[in-house]
Amino acid sequence: MQDPGCRMQDEKRRNSHHEGSGTGRRLEIGMDVKGKKVTVIGLGKSGSSAAKWLARHGADVTVSEIKEAGELDSNLLRELRGLGVKLEAGGHRRETLCISDFIVISPGVPLDMTPLLEARKAGIPVIGELELASRGMDIPILAVTGTNGKSTVTALLGALVRNAGYETFVGGNIGTPLIDYLAEGRKADYAVVEVSSFQLDTAERFSPHVAILLNITPDHLDRYPDYEAYEESKLSIFRNQGKNGFAVLNDDDTRLSSFTPGGPAVLRYGMKKRENRHAWVEDRILRILSPDGRESSFDLKDFALPGAHNIGNLMAAVLAGTALKIAPKAIAETIASFRALPHRMEPAGRFREISFYDDSKATNVDSALRAVLSFKNPVVLIAGGRHKGADYEPLVKGAKDRVRKAVLIGEAGPLIADSLKGEIPFEFARDMKDAVARSFAAAKTGDVVLLAPACSSFDMYTDYAHRGRVFKQAVEDLRGGK
Repeated sequence: MQDPGCRMQDEKRRNSHHEGSGTGRRLEIGMDVKGKKVTVIGLGKSGSSAAKWLARHGADVTVSEIKEAGELDSNLLRELRGLGVKLEAGGHRRETLCISDFIVISPGVPLDMTPLLEARKAGIPVIGELELASRGMDIPILAVTGTNGKSTVTALLGALVRNAGYETFVGGNIGTPLIDYLAEGRKADYAVVEVSSFQLDTAERFSPHVAILLNITPDHLDRYPDYEAYEESKLSIFRNQGKNGFAVLNDDDTRLSSFTPGGPAVLRYGMKKRENRHAWVEDRILRILSPDGRESSFDLKDFALPGAHNIGNLMAAVLAGTALKIAPKAIAETIASFRALPHRMEPAGRFREISFYDDSKATNVDSALRAVLSFKNPVVLIAGGRHKGADYEPLVKGAKDRVRKAVLIGEAGPLIADSLKGEIPFEFARDMKDAVARSFAAAKTGDVVLLAPACSSFDMYTDYAHRGRVFKQAVEDLRGGK
């Protein structure tokens, strides 16, 4: 049964609409929030940034956090209190949500929790930090999404735009919340933003000038009711684009090759030249056909990122750059100078003719498979973590001719083992240090020890970066004889 407070709030909102004072749905969020009651759910990076920005702009802010106060950063809490932000820890109170003018949720907050559903039923707008920030943006947004490769393409495109001489903000899901751009009072020419499906789920008006969709493969099936719902979330990045925008699509992706957004100009890329493609590769030469019909070519001999999937990532970034009419010189400089991001196919050392690679960001089956297939030499694979609902069979089928042995960690270890039986030898490890030691013992001269977990990290670590750091430290300890 719906909470009476939500019903009363719903009636109050309808009355205020008739009086012409405006409801939350009509509020130009991001422009004038003074005096508005706002509940921010979740005190992660984006939630805390949103709470601070709202408070500094005169909103009456309450943060609702599932964790107890003692589990939260004391310095952050002190800063929020200084801004007048109220904290409700240890759970989400329905009565607080029901008296809100609007609610801002962090990406990890499930949309189907009961207090949130009741608030939405009462007509209280629920948006994410990305949507909040985008409503205050006055510069073009270049948005990147996809199951895999988002961070690499975001960083690549950011580097490309900067090398062209433009002041560029790079953020979003890659690290710095978009709302921080507004908070800092910066004036950039472009904002390059990594966008997750969770962020798109709460984006109503978000309309990037360039929207890149790299791929869609099964992921986050522990959050979405089915794969189709996840797919629709990703495709929604194009929903509000107009005819002056650009959509960049991976034409080698089965779903995307048959999809055409209704509004923007569409630029497609793939590994081979085909009709209607604007980017392809021939003999390590990247060929580009720009939206205005200009042709250009770029030698990939100095491109440092391994794997065919990273060439695809490069094509996406370069196509976005050509849509902005960035000069070929800046593109060539970026191709030659760009290096892998931390924990994404990052070299982690070499010991006794065995190479170690950190791809802790490979948090799903498809990304782990792409990592394995990037190497010509045999791989000893470290995998496991928290299960995300996906089937591990595609990883086993695609990697069995490349993987010498798998070393399994974390909660999902037994599930992965069930798929590996009879296909790839495996053993279990207690922790990362043990996994690195066992992998080294199983490897032969010239092999690669690869951390590509195919799972999230939250069973053993705070995030994928923490997991990657622990892996690299374990490699260092091995080399040092510890």
